[in-house]
Amino acid sequence: MVVKVYGPDYASPKRVLVCLIEKDVEFETVIVDLFKGEHKAPEYLKLQPFGSVPVVQDGDYTLFDSRAIIRYYAEKYKHQGTELLGKTIEERGLVEQWLEVEAHNFQPPIYDLVHNLVYGPLIGLTPDPKQLKESEDKLCQVLDIYEERLSKSKYLAGDFFSLADLSHLPFTQYLMGKMGKEYLIRDRKHVSGWWDDISSRPSWKKVLELWPGQY
Repeated sequence: MVVKVYGPDYASPKRVLVCLIEKDVEFETVIVDLFKGEHKAPEYLKLQPFGSVPVVQDGDYTLFDSRAIIRYYAEKYKHQGTELLGKTIEERGLVEQWLEVEAHNFQPPIYDLVHNLVYGPLIGLTPDPKQLKESEDKLCQVLDIYEERLSKSKYLAGDFFSLADLSHLPFTQYLMGKMGKEYLIRDRKHVSGWWDDISSRPSWKKVLELWPGQY
């Protein structure tokens, strides 16, 4: 049964797409136009009651939340494709730790920047300079911690590429693209090298080629 991934044009679903490619899992995509309100349609809300993307359907199994989905497939296909969870329980613990950091420390400020600078103008919203500065300052604090961490290990969880790194790809790409804030990455030697490494993976290049979105 081919996995269906809803909402491929947006950032969070791209976590799922790149994970599935890394794991050599066959999938197809279903377009969900947020600007047309398709995520609030009754049929979609049966799949995702909060009306956000992504959702996956895998046979009779339905799952939402991008990080829950990538954890699921990394575990389900643990012995297929790229190992994304670590080989020991200690490595798995570090993967989970940095996934939580990404979700709770990195994601909030970068999401605010993307919302204000990329999607807000598309719906007629004017960015708030004060909020932009606060978000950028918070993101800089996180990236400073990453710089320290990545001065000691090649990837966030150790010397192996994992879900912890993969999960950063979709939103960091905005910094390097139309947002024009690549200096946040380039001003940090080890973060910059890490980004060049993970963003050059064939899986991510394929995602950008097929679903360029708003980058």
